[in-house]
Amino acid sequence: MDQRDKAILQALQNDATTTVGELAEQTGLSKSACWRRIQQLEELGIIGARVTLLNQEALGLNLTVYTAVKTHEHTRSWFDRFHAVTTSMPNVMEVHRMSGDVDYLIRAVVPDMKSYDNMYKEMISKVNLFDVSSSFSMETIKYTTALPLDYL
Repeated sequence: MDQRDKAILQALQNDATTTVGELAEQTGLSKSACWRRIQQLEELGIIGARVTLLNQEALGLNLTVYTAVKTHEHTRSWFDRFHAVTTSMPNVMEVHRMSGDVDYLIRAVVPDMKSYDNMYKEMISKVNLFDVSSSFSMETIKYTTALPLDYL
């Protein structure tokens, strides 16, 4: 990966609608050379998807919830059930298996507290959890989907 690949990746992270012509101009490549690089970055799995990011609050999803989950069950069948439940819930944006005191960390977005309570009740009715502790984001200070490319 060279500086031109990094420049292509940075530009696409900032705006996935940037045209190949614009990318070529920004990176000093021909359109065909730029397109070949993009295709190669996709084939290597470096570019995983091109998406449109929606404004959470403009859609009425005003509450971001971080839920720490602890379980006493560490079996494959429990994990498969937890995986199926959390991945099927449209308000669950991320689920991470953690080290330390918390087993899983969930990030969800919901319109309001009542919606979160309904989501919580649905989750605990479908999977056995030992401890669930939720925190609610009061303000987003930084949010980005752009990965740092300085390490490449």
